[in-house]
Amino acid sequence: MAIVHRIYNFSAGPAVLPLPVLQEVQRDLLALPGAGISILEISHRSKTFESILEQAEADIRALANIPPHYKVLFLQGGASLQFSMVPMNLLAPGATADYIEAGSWGEKAIKEAKKVGNVNIAASTRSDNYSRVPSQSELKLTPGAAYVHMTSNNTIEGTEYKDLPDVSDVPLVSDTSSDMFSKPIDVARHGLIYAGAQKNMGPAGVTIVIVRDDLLQRSQKSLPTMLNYAVHAENTSLYNTPPAFAVYTLGLVMKWLLGRGGLPAIARANERKAAKLYAEIDRTGFYRGAAQKDSRSLMNVTFRLPNEELEKQFVKQSESAGFDGLKGHRSVGGMRASIYNAFPEEGIDALVQFMSEFERTHG
Repeated sequence: MAIVHRIYNFSAGPAVLPLPVLQEVQRDLLALPGAGISILEISHRSKTFESILEQAEADIRALANIPPHYKVLFLQGGASLQFSMVPMNLLAPGATADYIEAGSWGEKAIKEAKKVGNVNIAASTRSDNYSRVPSQSELKLTPGAAYVHMTSNNTIEGTEYKDLPDVSDVPLVSDTSSDMFSKPIDVARHGLIYAGAQKNMGPAGVTIVIVRDDLLQRSQKSLPTMLNYAVHAENTSLYNTPPAFAVYTLGLVMKWLLGRGGLPAIARANERKAAKLYAEIDRTGFYRGAAQKDSRSLMNVTFRLPNEELEKQFVKQSESAGFDGLKGHRSVGGMRASIYNAFPEEGIDALVQFMSEFERTHG
């Protein structure tokens, strides 16, 4: 087989996948072992696919130590559909949902929730350009709220919660799309967790929802069937055709994570990778971190250069050097290096070297 040259993929998502997973997909794409047909062709009602789904769920449960009274759902529509499904299922008429606004995706979630019912913005860091996550003391929570919604990692701005907010006995709902399984997660402190898979867990097309059993009772029969958590839970994510290829690949990524030593081990690797990059950003002041230091994300490292002209040159030269996806989100500009679980450490070393050389020639 010809050697394939792979560039360093710093994209925020769809993002880098583990090389061993890609190789296994490639090897078994024509025919799954023992099945004789491709995962792209397999019936979702077959025993083979049911066992793939069951194994993926078992591995997710093992990785995150998910208590038995939580369901794991494999859904479609990305985190963006969850912005609507969460309030449609959990926000009863007359009740209020609290939302913590700490970034662009939180803004979008609020916009969708307001179409469904009453929303209270419990805290916002918009006035700081979302350069940090709100502190506990800033939270103005509604007594008896239907739930409190947060975004654990802000992909665009490069901020991340280091500790979960204390919301007492109100269900905590967290959009963990861009840091899910990058470190240990205390599932029992949440009512519902959701994540689009295409950043840390697998390819685009499947969304994971982990929901506490008692919250499923809030899903009303009047809801559109496909938007009803209780229906998906009852049918073990097989009410309709699931994204079979994405589920299969996610299952392989879960096995890869378990093989790496699980979430504590991957957290140590992620801390080491991010520390190298932040050290280079902070070294002289030529580069400037966009997020406040105590809110810095381990997954999405955002930074600026002295001016936009230099930023354009940086992007152009980085692409020539074999780095892809370093241009910041169009809404905020600057640079963003997304360094998810599968991003190789040698890619961080190569970027640090490139940044140092770029500063030497342009600083």
